[in-house]
This record gives sequence, C-alpha cells and structure tokens, in this order.
Amino acid sequence: MSQAQPTIEKIHSLRKKQETALKSLTLTGYLEGTSFLLLLFIAMPLKYMMDIPEGVKYIGMAHGVLFIVYIVVLVGTAIKVKIPRWVIPAGVLGSLLPFGPFIFDHLLKKNLQKSVSKEA
Repeated sequence: MSQAQPTIEKIHSLRKKQETALKSLTLTGYLEGTSFLLLLFIAMPLKYMMDIPEGVKYIGMAHGVLFIVYIVVLVGTAIKVKIPRWVIPAGVLGSLLPFGPFIFDHLLKKNLQKSVSKEA
C-alpha cells in the first residue's frame, strides 16, 4: 500500500499554520514581556515609593492573564512547529525574567533560521 504524497497546497498550508503560530508566540511574548517590565519598573515603584497601589492591581492582573496566555501559546506553538526540546523550558524561564521573552524570541528565530538553512 503506497502512502499518498503531500501536495504543494498541503505543504504551503502547513507552513502557513506554522508561520501563524510563530507570529502569535512573538506577539504574546512581546505583550507579556512589556507587561512585566511595566509592572517592575512603573507599577511597583509607584506602589512602594509613592503609595499608589492601583498600578500593581491592574497591571499585575493584566500581566497574570498575559503570562497564562503566553504559556498556552508557547505549548501550542511547540506542538504545531517542529522545534527543539529546549524551547518550552527556555520559554517558561524567559517569561520569568525581565527582558526574557524578547531574548527568547530572538534566540528561537535564530535557531529556526539555522535549521531551515540546513534543510535547504
């Protein structure tokens, strides 16, 4: 029994889905990283230096939601795109560090470009 060969349309559709997943990961990573920086460098100093706790309340809540969304998108992207095993732990670690999601995104794209150029 011979296996059906994937058509060009199916391959293009798969690549499009992978590209969309990576774009979603980048966007949520940037949003999550920005919310973390806002929390650390604006909301927390306002709370502890000027006794204005509202910033931590609202930015902290937004950051918490974005963190959860980022982890879900990271796992979903790992399932849709062939990526190395280090990606999920590195993405989670990066989301816990200031500027981490930005560095993680850069390293992931650099690694994926290397793997694509090796295949070609």
